[in-house]
Amino acid sequence: MAELSYLHLGSKPKKNEIVTTLRVLSSKGLGLRRTAEEIAAESSVGTWTTVGTLTKKTFNKLSARVIYINYATQIIKIAYPIELFEKGNIPQLWSTIAGNIFSMKVIKSMKLIDVQFPDEYINSFPGPAFGINKIRTLFKAKDRPLVGCIIKPKAGLSPKETARVVYDVFANGVDLIKDDETLTDMAFCKFEQRVKEVSRVRDRAVKDTGQRKEFIFNITAPYNEMVRRAKLVKKYGGKVIMIDVITAGFSALQSFRNENLGLIIHGHRAGHSALTDDVSMLVVSKLIRLAGVDEFHTGTVVGKMDGKRRDVIEINNFLRGKFGKLKPTMPVASGGLHPGLIEKLVKILGADLIINFGGGIHGHPKGSAKGSMAARQSIDAASQGIKAFRYAKDHKELEQALKYWRK
Repeated sequence: MAELSYLHLGSKPKKNEIVTTLRVLSSKGLGLRRTAEEIAAESSVGTWTTVGTLTKKTFNKLSARVIYINYATQIIKIAYPIELFEKGNIPQLWSTIAGNIFSMKVIKSMKLIDVQFPDEYINSFPGPAFGINKIRTLFKAKDRPLVGCIIKPKAGLSPKETARVVYDVFANGVDLIKDDETLTDMAFCKFEQRVKEVSRVRDRAVKDTGQRKEFIFNITAPYNEMVRRAKLVKKYGGKVIMIDVITAGFSALQSFRNENLGLIIHGHRAGHSALTDDVSMLVVSKLIRLAGVDEFHTGTVVGKMDGKRRDVIEINNFLRGKFGKLKPTMPVASGGLHPGLIEKLVKILGADLIINFGGGIHGHPKGSAKGSMAARQSIDAASQGIKAFRYAKDHKELEQALKYWRK
């Protein structure tokens, strides 16, 4: 088998190959060429030594191909035949392209930067059930960003206390309110009681305002419990649930999407940084869209969370763009936002966006109700191309917010 090689430098990807892009730092004394071959072997048909069970026919059909090496940037590209993958199975994909290779001694460090999928593979997944257009239609919001709110403090309020805050926020211009990522079924705020209390005030806010309102309950738990909680939310008229997608895992996420419960899946990326030191957020976003998430947290650029401007724009553009036959996913900007940042945020990330405020609503000097008004006013101003400080002249809640967070 010595004449067989994983190196095919200069070759173009074949129509049905999955292609990974990696930045690789080889261990001392090993060249990038040798390391690339080792990665291709370990992630396809090879092992640490020659084996008599690997035939030339199997090698030629199923071996990965190193098609690109850039010694200056340490970037390599590896092309995999689609036959190596079970369609519609993210865990198996992950085990192949990001499995043992990260533990190999020939690698000092490595980052999976991107993955390119053929349509044949993409279309084996159902993707988002709703997507951006259906979400916009639901809220009758054609052009503007949707206004989101996170209940703060993120933990500590009882169901009744939560409901009081929810009504104040819903009654003053916010479209969506969500649990925070750590709040599930706690002793101080039991999930079922929270659903009952919040659903009651949500329905009252809809009646009082004549506008669509949705609360996003965090159902993250072991799989069977997630399904039970989702069905409870649906029973009380809810349309959106949240899953902490990294901690719940791709298997649970795919299985939940395949339940077809008619619920919008809002994906929170809690824990992603433990993964994205070695795997780019762009790759994670591609897997999330394959799995069927309708709304996904991607970064704010101007807020408190990590995320470079170029990277967040690239991720958002991917989520909104063409990806086989799958519906687009709505990006969510969340983390450290207040009304004074929205003009810049919308200019950078556009209007196809959910903008979440936490402290940026509840920290308003006049309270959560006024904070909700200021948040909505900041988004209305940005959507109309009006400078926030000018819009604030006729909207005192926004004026108060701008002055407060300017300090």
